[in-house]
Amino acid sequence: MIRHIVLLNFRKDVPATTRAGLMEDLAGLRDLDGVVDFHAGSNTSVETDLIRGNEDGFWFDFTDTAARDAYLEHPRHQAVGAKLVAHTQGGIEGVSVFDMELPD
Repeated sequence: MIRHIVLLNFRKDVPATTRAGLMEDLAGLRDLDGVVDFHAGSNTSVETDLIRGNEDGFWFDFTDTAARDAYLEHPRHQAVGAKLVAHTQGGIEGVSVFDMELPD
């Protein structure tokens, strides 16, 4: 299984309602083939010096790398991703991605 983790540094002018709507758009991708799970939320870390502006994040779990790769190319993912980038600090610079293989 592959966990696809994304941290977001939204621009300060992006309201909470817009952020919530973007997370709902992401949740709508749960029905894509190979998606096992999805979670989204706000950062609650007390290590404020390490957050580096990443106040929001989400992850998807996929059955395997092929499912993750298909998700990345899917037009619905591309559309939601473009909306996210349009609302983050510095565009694509406001998005951090980390994928890891989970043990069986």
